[in-house]
Amino acid sequence: MKKNHLDYVLVLAGVLLLGTGVLLIRRLDHPEHIMRALPYVCIGVGCGTFGHGMGELISRRALKNAPEAARQLEIDRRDERNIAIETRAKAKAYDLMTYVFGAVMVSFALMGVELTAVLILVFAYLLVHGWGIYYRCKYEQEM
Repeated sequence: MKKNHLDYVLVLAGVLLLGTGVLLIRRLDHPEHIMRALPYVCIGVGCGTFGHGMGELISRRALKNAPEAARQLEIDRRDERNIAIETRAKAKAYDLMTYVFGAVMVSFALMGVELTAVLILVFAYLLVHGWGIYYRCKYEQEM
């Protein structure tokens, strides 16, 4: 599927998810269990999907009439300095995330938040750190 078609599909899927979420909110009188959260998840994912697809369509259309700007943008995207800056910023954010997630997990545990929510947060925390360890080992073997 061409990239352009994928963006149209993302826009359409986003609108459909957003509409589904709004419809579920309006139609369900007394939702229970998963149906209490599902409409809001649909709205959130729909908005994100719509925004991503529409952003790609708009940027592609804007760069279509400016080939020099598109060329310069591609050069900037592949520039080693920009890549190093982006990588360093991600590393700093990852380091901060370690402490923030830890503090939130401890806070939730002390506040007596439902065990399922705390365990999901712990699982996400361990998943991210496991992923980091995996790639650190992988990159150490390559270099």
